[in-house]
Amino acid sequence: MAPFYKAVNVQLSNKCPTNSAVKIYTGVVDSEWACFTHLGYVLALIVESCIHYQSATSHKDPIHITAHYLRSTTVGPYEVQVRTLKIGKGFTNIVAELAQKGLIKVMTHIIFGLNAPSPTQRTRITIDPPSPYARQIPIYGHPSESTPVRLRELYGFNTYIKTTSDARIKKKNQLDSLTRTGPSTVGGGGLEWGGWLEFVDKNERITNTSLAFLADMFVNLPRLLPGEVKGNLEDSWFPTMTLAIEFRHPIPPPSTVHADRTVGLYSVGRFLNDPDHRHDTYSEIWTAPSNIGEGQDTGDWRAKQVCLATATQMALAIPLSVNKARAEKDAKL
Repeated sequence: MAPFYKAVNVQLSNKCPTNSAVKIYTGVVDSEWACFTHLGYVLALIVESCIHYQSATSHKDPIHITAHYLRSTTVGPYEVQVRTLKIGKGFTNIVAELAQKGLIKVMTHIIFGLNAPSPTQRTRITIDPPSPYARQIPIYGHPSESTPVRLRELYGFNTYIKTTSDARIKKKNQLDSLTRTGPSTVGGGGLEWGGWLEFVDKNERITNTSLAFLADMFVNLPRLLPGEVKGNLEDSWFPTMTLAIEFRHPIPPPSTVHADRTVGLYSVGRFLNDPDHRHDTYSEIWTAPSNIGEGQDTGDWRAKQVCLATATQMALAIPLSVNKARAEKDAKL
């Protein structure tokens, strides 16, 4: 059993020639964190490898990553092959692939830079608070007022994490909500979710690597549908096909206004289509003013929070029996 920061440990392979253009990082996919091949965790392994790869360069911070999931990742050894595509003044483009038993499981393209104002910028315009155009954290309740919800047993890492669900956001998804659409509606639609997530281990810290994991920790559109609408989608596996993350703000150090192990999560899905119940998710990861059940609502806490990352993904809804058969087939390869 290991907390997240230990479950993403990677090592530079000794089989890499010194002058090779490709660096190889190795590790073991953790059985608890990879339950149902959690693709945020799998992506975190790649991000951690790439952060090591870029650590001796001037472009140390991940800025954007796009991942394509080709095959199911299984518990056991893996390697991440990393190479540089282009080095520019402000950004470096790299490619990283996670492989097991000679098969590429995930392909990624990552942009690294410095997540800070560029020294070559002639002007600096942002829409951070107190700008009236600034996005504010979309969660209603302060962490001190939130009651943790136990993750489902199928998540092997449920003892390492506490989560909450914002009831006021959840209420918007009801069939009788004023947010439902009709013939005269302009825009609108979709289903929302939001809440707090806390890493339980006191040695844990929010990092760029953990943001990759957190970008996949939301309640998706099929599961948010009311029971009378979703049919048998509850008995499904929701494999991600593509996932893209933009790292938007440096992670602030722990303080009286920024928690060390807790984030705010918000997601919205608007489309559910053929084939295979293909659906979309847009999600946001925010700083939190305190850990769950701690601190107090000062009234102005929202304006002090920053969005650490945003993410988009396309996923499917596949019967669980299909997932089990695929996993057994991949394990035999």
